[in-house]
Amino acid sequence: MEDIKVFIIIRKAFMALILLTLLTGIAYPLLVTGLSQAIFPYQANGSIIVKNGKPVGSALIGQQFDDPKYFWGRPSATTPYPYNGSLSSGSNLGPDNPELIKAVQARIQALHAADPGNTAKIPVDLVTASGSGLDPHISPAAAEYQVRRVALARGISEAKIRALIAANTEGREFGILGEPRVNVLKLNLALDDL
Repeated sequence: MEDIKVFIIIRKAFMALILLTLLTGIAYPLLVTGLSQAIFPYQANGSIIVKNGKPVGSALIGQQFDDPKYFWGRPSATTPYPYNGSLSSGSNLGPDNPELIKAVQARIQALHAADPGNTAKIPVDLVTASGSGLDPHISPAAAEYQVRRVALARGISEAKIRALIAANTEGREFGILGEPRVNVLKLNLALDDL
């Protein structure tokens, strides 16, 4: 009699495992994937930006830019290389951590070396990584900080570059959420189109 009770319990547990596996492991992912493909296909497929028939990047994942003629994005803390989409992470270093202080100082020096005549205050998002390490946006202030360097490297007037920044600045979501931001890849592609 005791063996039958144990068998019934094991059978119920196994059936629950099968049912939950089918629901949460197959049905739910298929439903979510199908809905996202039907309702938001661009976002569901990675928000890939295509130029001249070739993918050049994602609107949602930052890229490394270090050429003076391009706007630079927010630093990435992913490893083993910057903007590694398969290993999204922040540095997890606290504000008093000597490694973080050293990294921020190195980023400040790199910005000064790229534009030695720029005496403006450096916006914090140009020297600190985001929580994901993949942020594709910078603040309008970070874009403004780089105008002089990009204008000199490209031989374009600062007014034209500021107009591009204004055209590529995204407002708050629904008018209230987040802060205004500039997608670095889209801005750099607009620069190349000049």
